[in-house]
Amino acid sequence: MTTVEPLGAVRERVLSSLRQEIIAGRLLPGDRLVERELAERFGVSRVPVREAIRALVTEGFVLFETPRRTVVRRLTPTDVAELFELREALEVYATGLAAQRATRADLAELEELLDQAAEATDADDAEAITDINTRFHDRVLAMAGNSLLISVMEPVDGRLRWLTRQNEEWPQLLAEHRELYAAIASGNRERARAHALAHVQANYRSTVRHLFGSNTNSGAEAEAATGTGTSASASTDPRTGIAGEA
Repeated sequence: MTTVEPLGAVRERVLSSLRQEIIAGRLLPGDRLVERELAERFGVSRVPVREAIRALVTEGFVLFETPRRTVVRRLTPTDVAELFELREALEVYATGLAAQRATRADLAELEELLDQAAEATDADDAEAITDINTRFHDRVLAMAGNSLLISVMEPVDGRLRWLTRQNEEWPQLLAEHRELYAAIASGNRERARAHALAHVQANYRSTVRHLFGSNTNSGAEAEAATGTGTSASASTDPRTGIAGEA
């Protein structure tokens, strides 16, 4: 007897696949999403595809340029700055809590993830690095033991993964994560917060430099994360499709 997949499960499968394709760069900013073509590719009706696209709009990955044209969103420097501003506020706080509350089992999990990240970095496996680094930060967030923090971060987590995927300075990220681990393992809340702040700021600068070909300070350094300090050329990167601002 043939099992019929529930509509909700189909929607989630299509949504997860499209989200991952955007994060991994297989769907680039400016690429068009056509319901009919996607329905054929996934072997489903247009209803779950339509619902998945609407969810991607809500998550900030996709926008409706016109009522009949849907594309992967082109991010501006202001978009990037605002996301990192939020990450800075929440992640630094969460890391301080993690340092206070980490168990030996928690620290062992972080060590294992660092070992996996080192292997992926040596292999120059960008997709694996992104996945492992995301799991590292997710684990730190879980160690904070604050469910409200997790629920606040969840809506922007995918977009942050999308941004950090653009940053290809993998050895530097690995070094920063090792320093962050040592700070958490020390149990010193303020040391952990300081390393988390430095990590977010460095990642922001690297991401901006990679995407827009310029360097800038982070929000905590000079209010740059408000968007006023992240101006760039109006040209569009032909590889990422991410537009700068005049």
